[in-house]
Amino acid sequence: MKILGNIVWFIFGGFLIFFEYLFNSFALCLTIIGIPFGIQTFKIAVASIAPFGKEIVPTNHSYSVLYILLNILWLLLGGLLIALSHLILGAVFCVTIILIPFGLQHFKLMRLSLTPFGFDLR
Repeated sequence: MKILGNIVWFIFGGFLIFFEYLFNSFALCLTIIGIPFGIQTFKIAVASIAPFGKEIVPTNHSYSVLYILLNILWLLLGGLLIALSHLILGAVFCVTIILIPFGLQHFKLMRLSLTPFGFDLR
């Protein structure tokens, strides 16, 4: 079921989300200051290719002061807009019964886009 969900996800818009995150990741990595944020955006891009069957798990240092400060900076510089876009898409998909699994995947990506520092997908 995960494979079928990921294939349908990729065909009907997952590739657009992936390329959007990939482009933004490369743009952020052009500057030295943006490299940590570009890496986190690349992590979200990889998660957006095939989100079915993956879960968000904290890393060993997920609640360190540095990660908390980077997550706050991330939210202020655009992470909140990314999370809101996933919230809106998830809510739109959850209107119909058939698209609820895709809405739940957008909510998962929203969670990762709110605090990408210190969390991984497995």
